[in-house]
Amino acid sequence: MKEAAALLKARRLSKTYGRPPVEVVVFTDLSVEFRRGDFVALMGPSGSGKSTLLHLLAGIDSPDSGTVEVDGQELSAQTAETRARWRNQKIGFVFQFHHLLPEFTAEENVAMPLRLAGVGRREALSRARDLLASVGLPHRARHIPPEMSGGELQRTAIARAIARRPPILLADEPTGNLDQENAEEVFRLLQSLHREGGGLVILATHDRDLAERCDKIFSMTPHGLRASDV
Repeated sequence: MKEAAALLKARRLSKTYGRPPVEVVVFTDLSVEFRRGDFVALMGPSGSGKSTLLHLLAGIDSPDSGTVEVDGQELSAQTAETRARWRNQKIGFVFQFHHLLPEFTAEENVAMPLRLAGVGRREALSRARDLLASVGLPHRARHIPPEMSGGELQRTAIARAIARRPPILLADEPTGNLDQENAEEVFRLLQSLHREGGGLVILATHDRDLAERCDKIFSMTPHGLRASDV
């Protein structure tokens, strides 16, 4: 059987922060491919470049050199505005800190990607309520973030990330600030969404137990990424 084409590719990525003589080289010449249907863990110690790599793959940041290609399109060659529009359609991003806007309700936060895509307010809020129900939070639709628990906030952030049904979901330490029970709940939710959608999920985590429940582990090393099957 012919192997599926890569959905997400990075070619010879390099990223450095700061300027000489005070600069931090995050990684150089990093290359990796991910395929549709993959559920992979991205591991490595703090400062190894996990978050930086996810931000480059999502087009949130730009590499110093190298390219990112998503579904056959080179993302790193686009303007920041074009990347933002494209990301809204193709990539869902879940941050370690949920980044929900505290003055808006859960349904309003989840509806924002839809509103940015031109969906009318009434329809966007209706879809947002359905999404919140799908992550087990129908009763929190009208609540603002300060009224919600850490696990509820992260599930709301996941609902926002999948609002446009993107083929790629990137999650940067989504369980890092949660207790064990809520971390398990969030991980199971990501598994469920992956099974239902069949897209690509990349989970950056320090949790070895969670990583070993993914299909494959990519470990950040000083020499790049090392892949291993679970």
